Amino acid sequence: MRGIVEGLSDEGLGILREGKREVLVPHTAPGDEVEVLKTRRKKKKLIATKFRLINPSPMRTEPLCPYFGRCGGCLLQHIPYEEQVRWKGEKLSRYLGLDVEVIPSPKIYGHRNRIDVVISTTGIGFRRYGTWYDVVDIAVCPVFGERSARVLKSLREFIGDFKPSLYDIRKNEGFLRYIVIREGKFTGELMVNLVTKGGALPEEFPEYFPYATSLYWSVNESQSDVSYGEIKRFWGEPFIRERLDDVTYLIHPNSFFQTNSYQAVNLVRKVAELADGERVLDLYSGVGTFGVYLAKRGFTVEGVEINPFAVEMARENAEINGVNAKFKVGSDRDVEDLSNYDTVIVDPPRAGLHPKLIRKILKDAPERLIYVSCNPKTLAENLSALGEKYRIESAVGLDMFPHTAHVEAVVELRKFDT
Repeated sequence: MRGIVEGLSDEGLGILREGKREVLVPHTAPGDEVEVLKTRRKKKKLIATKFRLINPSPMRTEPLCPYFGRCGGCLLQHIPYEEQVRWKGEKLSRYLGLDVEVIPSPKIYGHRNRIDVVISTTGIGFRRYGTWYDVVDIAVCPVFGERSARVLKSLREFIGDFKPSLYDIRKNEGFLRYIVIREGKFTGELMVNLVTKGGALPEEFPEYFPYATSLYWSVNESQSDVSYGEIKRFWGEPFIRERLDDVTYLIHPNSFFQTNSYQAVNLVRKVAELADGERVLDLYSGVGTFGVYLAKRGFTVEGVEINPFAVEMARENAEINGVNAKFKVGSDRDVEDLSNYDTVIVDPPRAGLHPKLIRKILKDAPERLIYVSCNPKTLAENLSALGEKYRIESAVGLDMFPHTAHVEAVVELRKFDT
């Protein structure tokens, strides 16, 4: 099959059509002339696994990353950044049925504050695009920044000296599994978390990372292929810190934080700009990213989060910032009367709001909702359901993830006048 790539799918793959047949071609740009040689089927879609670029599109630009096209981390580095942002705006606008502007990321390299690197028998790096078992060996990750090179060099020196067994992904065997690197972009603090199976870690391990603010050893005894585990030991500080404007957040190996600190500043500013009144409920509050920031600006904040450890971290963050914010463990389906709040913030997982919560929002009808979403599809579905009592006042996109197909959205909803 041969032809011109017409555009990009929602996943960021090039769309090639021949009659009624459609093939999605990774790492291509609109205007590329390609010949597809081999495909695989995935969820009723045909994905090219082998293709030839015959004539490149004039849109193409040179990727900065030497591993682009093999590594599964970034799909769009070959497309100029302004085109990525425009495409994301078009995608959001199509789902929401209104014109949505996307705020570009302040930085498009060195912006990620976390990477989870596989330590495997086939390489130390990220999974090859389209595979679960093969790893592309890397020396540096440009979207994280140069400090990744230092950590990976230290890791290889440690492996060379002590010869621990590496992760055989197909057999699910091996001692070393992942090294997770996290950095406070506005503080410069660095966390390194080595994730292993059960076993003995050489006592000399910390000597290879003297520059890390916080160094952890975590053990994953389960059969799951995950980059976290039970904390076995740490050296240095128990947390690293990140700052968004005048708010400090503590980061722990097992806590979530927005992965693009530079754009996270714009995200929390936008939510604070849209919040109104005095009392704010922060649902899916996590470590208090929005709640603590809003409390710092004078709002009385209550947060609800299902993960007890995240609630513990949110309380720590409220305490170190000296703010009036209370966080409790709870489900999105078990919230109290929402009409008691002037603004309700929802930042659900990709699956969106639970139907029971949507019914409760419609029943209690708080005056203002701020919906933060990382999934345009479920966002559109939820907004349609909420449309029974709410109108969209404003919507904006934020590119938290340059060179990927993902885009964040913040939608302001107001209750219809009765």
